[in-house]
Amino acid sequence: MAARSLFTPSATTPKFGPRVGTIVLDRGDGASPHQTDTPALLTATSRGIVPHLSRDHIHLTQAIRHIQLPFESFIDRNPPIPTLVGGPHPLHTFLGYSPQNHVITLTLRDPSDGRKMPPNGNDFVSAHCTRGVRKVTASAWSTNVQKCRPDIVIALSDTPFTPAPHSQKRLTKSIERSIAWISDLLRISSETSSADSRPRHILLHMAGGSNADARSEFADRLTDPVEHRDVDTLAPFNTLDEGISGYVFDLLPLRTALLAESRPISPDEADLAGGLVRVSDRHRSSPELSSYLADLLQTSLQNLPQDKPRAVNSPASPHEVLRLVRDVGVDLVDSFWAQRASDMGIALDFHFPVPDDLVVSCSNLRTTRKRGSGKSDLGHNLFDSIYRHDHSRLASTFLDGRSASSDNNPKGFVCDCAACTPRAPSARILHSTVDVQAWQDPACPTSPSALQPPSTRAYIHHLLHTHEMSAHALLTMHNLSVFSGFLAGIRAVVKDAGPEAFAREVARFEEAYDEDLLLWAEAEAMWLEVEWARGKGRLAREKEKQAQSTIGTAVDV
Repeated sequence: MAARSLFTPSATTPKFGPRVGTIVLDRGDGASPHQTDTPALLTATSRGIVPHLSRDHIHLTQAIRHIQLPFESFIDRNPPIPTLVGGPHPLHTFLGYSPQNHVITLTLRDPSDGRKMPPNGNDFVSAHCTRGVRKVTASAWSTNVQKCRPDIVIALSDTPFTPAPHSQKRLTKSIERSIAWISDLLRISSETSSADSRPRHILLHMAGGSNADARSEFADRLTDPVEHRDVDTLAPFNTLDEGISGYVFDLLPLRTALLAESRPISPDEADLAGGLVRVSDRHRSSPELSSYLADLLQTSLQNLPQDKPRAVNSPASPHEVLRLVRDVGVDLVDSFWAQRASDMGIALDFHFPVPDDLVVSCSNLRTTRKRGSGKSDLGHNLFDSIYRHDHSRLASTFLDGRSASSDNNPKGFVCDCAACTPRAPSARILHSTVDVQAWQDPACPTSPSALQPPSTRAYIHHLLHTHEMSAHALLTMHNLSVFSGFLAGIRAVVKDAGPEAFAREVARFEEAYDEDLLLWAEAEAMWLEVEWARGKGRLAREKEKQAQSTIGTAVDV
């Protein structure tokens, strides 16, 4: 007997290759199942919230549907606060998400956190919280999962975050521990003696690191018959894989291991600017690296069923996402890359499939910069002074809502984020008679929910340089919407044109957009300069800057 179905692929889905389908989440509470077309976006969070966004922002952003929640943020207290909430949807209630609109996937560790960690043990995983490193045992994880009742849970896995490469002995330990921990999560609790104590939907990290034989061995262990001593507690499952609803691939540790095997870490990669920069920020994709990753993923999936969802965390670029969709077939894609672009002041501006003309009805707009290779950037670095007087919308490959509504036959894709398609509030809080007069002024009529002008590049450039939090909120909503539109384009091409046409469109995308992410390096430098201009130690940094520079940019302190 297999686990409850979570994914319905299209009828013509190959073992490996581009595919579309539907994730159907049934919580078993009598409510209508939550459905999501795939490939779909998996939104990253920090301490349970989407960075920079309020609850209102989240409910305004249609791209936010599947949410990944690292539990390590809450283990600084015992018991963790979310376990005390209670009710049918504790995590939704505690964090302000809507059970009707949002699916929460609970994982122990943040998959985008590539910091070195103390080694895991036979019965615990090392996790990083606000008060340092904590040890989380398999039994504690099972207890927390039962109390938090997430929609989807990711089982513990022994992923090494010690410096690569890793020995064969370490990989063997990783496999043995991961098998033991998934068994523990699937095992019926002795306190309830009921299969209802199991999570309804479990995803599993595929262990084995960058070693193909180890990954194949781990997959084989999942399909082996359960041991005789576990038959009763694991019933009705005959194999561990029958209790698993899908598979997860963390690309960050894989990419780190592959890079460590090929070359030493450069000083630039090791310098993380005092913790402001993450390890993943310095990673870049390439056709060769994507091919290695695809081979490893195929090795893990070769003998496993294809009707289960495949999720990938921490892709390094849209190019890498496209290749993994083309060569493997993935169904959930982590959005951390797009959200980090928001941190650095980048407004994404790209589309799949590539429009015949990268400028879509926007002859009067500044398009993304073309590099020496002839390829365009994937967005705009709004920290750059060239946007100081640029009063155009954020993306040239997307229309804003107001422009699209005023055109009887709009040509182009519409970005529905709150930055490009803002609407007037349905109600207002009137604090004084002045507010009442402004609200009722017939010279400035504003109907509820009426489309408003989009936020401009110059406006967000100003907000970034004045340290306004709303800059990153607007960019986050925009970038998530652009990345969601990118995945919608993948679904449309695969569904309507087929695998061969999809492969051709991937090649066009690779020719059109810069994969070296030169824009990211420029934006990171400007972002760090603005970050260092405030906060603790600012005066000392300004004095050092003044001593080292004579170009007149230092502040006289």
